[in-house]
Amino acid sequence: MKLLSVNVSLPKEVSYQGRTVSTGIFKEPVKGRVMLMWRNLDGDGQADRTVHGGINKAAYAYPFEHYAYWSRELGRTDFPFGQFGENFTVEGLLEDEIRIGDVFRVGTALVEVTQPRTPCYKLGIKMQMDSFPEIFMASGKTGFYMKVLEEGEVGAGDRWERIRGDAANITVRGLWHLAYYEPQNLEDAKKALRIQTLGPEWRKPMENRLIRAGFPIE
Repeated sequence: MKLLSVNVSLPKEVSYQGRTVSTGIFKEPVKGRVMLMWRNLDGDGQADRTVHGGINKAAYAYPFEHYAYWSRELGRTDFPFGQFGENFTVEGLLEDEIRIGDVFRVGTALVEVTQPRTPCYKLGIKMQMDSFPEIFMASGKTGFYMKVLEEGEVGAGDRWERIRGDAANITVRGLWHLAYYEPQNLEDAKKALRIQTLGPEWRKPMENRLIRAGFPIE
């Protein structure tokens, strides 16, 4: 498991459908080492902090293995590191192997996996394809967000070391599938809610699912 590239961008304004939009999705690789802090990487920024960034989404990782898939699907090869808006382009950290709540040491930082990514329309801007966010989400190749347990420096070439993780927890891909394709699966919804680090954007739908079914929420 390896960190191939660290990518950052401050928000910038772009033209979209006749209006000006501010976005930080145009990530570019950074040379050298970068400080990973509680809310983001040094030199990185989010235009709309109501849906991006923050404690539970301090950094976003995307597997490099998916680049070849998207190249085939879209018939494109113009994919530099950071193409999908990720802070970390990683190798060997696929969604069906990484679990919500897994804790990793990368560089001198300590991070914890909190949730899959749900893309907004700005990913479509980056890909020059308005329908891409829906295609991206349907693929299950979401990557994952992390919270920072210990601030530290990270850089391309760093190894990812799993410090702890519960084999009973749901994988990143499993949570995605549960949310979008298993609306009647109440047992796994309860299982997901037992994961303390689960991001609120994914916790609330699981809670609502149980409430509608008549289960009390602790």
